[in-house]
Amino acid sequence: MPKISERGGLILAALAAILFSAKAILAKLMYRYGVDATTVITLRLAFAGPVFGIIALIQQRRARLSGQSLSGRDVGLVVLLGFLGYYLSSFLDFAGLQYIPAALERLILFLTPTLVAVISLIALKKPISKRQVQALVISYLGIVIVFWSNAKAGLNAAETTGGLALGSSLCFAAACSYALYLVLSGELVQRLGSLRLVAYAMIVSTLLTALHFALFATQPVLHLPWPVYALSAANALFCTIIPVYLTMFSVQTIGAARTSQLSLLGPISLLFFGYFILHEHLSLLQLIGTGIVLMGVWRVMAPLPPTSR
Repeated sequence: MPKISERGGLILAALAAILFSAKAILAKLMYRYGVDATTVITLRLAFAGPVFGIIALIQQRRARLSGQSLSGRDVGLVVLLGFLGYYLSSFLDFAGLQYIPAALERLILFLTPTLVAVISLIALKKPISKRQVQALVISYLGIVIVFWSNAKAGLNAAETTGGLALGSSLCFAAACSYALYLVLSGELVQRLGSLRLVAYAMIVSTLLTALHFALFATQPVLHLPWPVYALSAANALFCTIIPVYLTMFSVQTIGAARTSQLSLLGPISLLFFGYFILHEHLSLLQLIGTGIVLMGVWRVMAPLPPTSR
């Protein structure tokens, strides 16, 4: 890894957050050509999958040389993580984007840290602090405000109130699936490293997506308008592969906590991208709700002071 300054690490983390969020914009642009969520996620992984496959081969070779091969239990967990984190979550997310504005989608996904806290309480019996409870209340209050603002705005023909509820539910389910991935991956990422685990999980996701497409596809993936392929390639490169590396470098430079805090830039950037590129509705109430959600998420991510632990 090249030597990166602290300022460089901050810039990388901010850029990664913005690029990760921009996938919603590209998906919305692809939907204008009549493609569905299955096609969008299939094309995304068709471009990104081979890159992660190469990374996985390199990582596997290094692991074999150092005697760190996967056990049968590890393989099973990797398959489960690939299913939850990069197949099910992505499919539900892109399906939800067909019905709701990109900015609302990003805010719902941004509830993931609060969902991790709840799942850890239920599954791992980890207690939730008073501050985490406050963060949950604040975050979900903000989501209600943004949801109500979008419903009140009338939206467009594809984004009716019923569609808004369906799309929001799908994106919330996507956030739950990814939160499960994060909770279950804790032990494995410590032993394998984030780069190796992500590469393995992405291969699983690519195979599952190919199977899903073979069983349920309703569109011929080889006979689509050329902008769909161009947007898919951009989605794979700029909103999947590059942000993964940028996040990894920023975590190694400025730490996971500061990298997570800079991810707050994602929903903020998407508000304005959605407004200027997709011409989505943007109101003062949405800005207020977004600010409330970000306050809640920042509160759950910020480190506790020594006296509070």
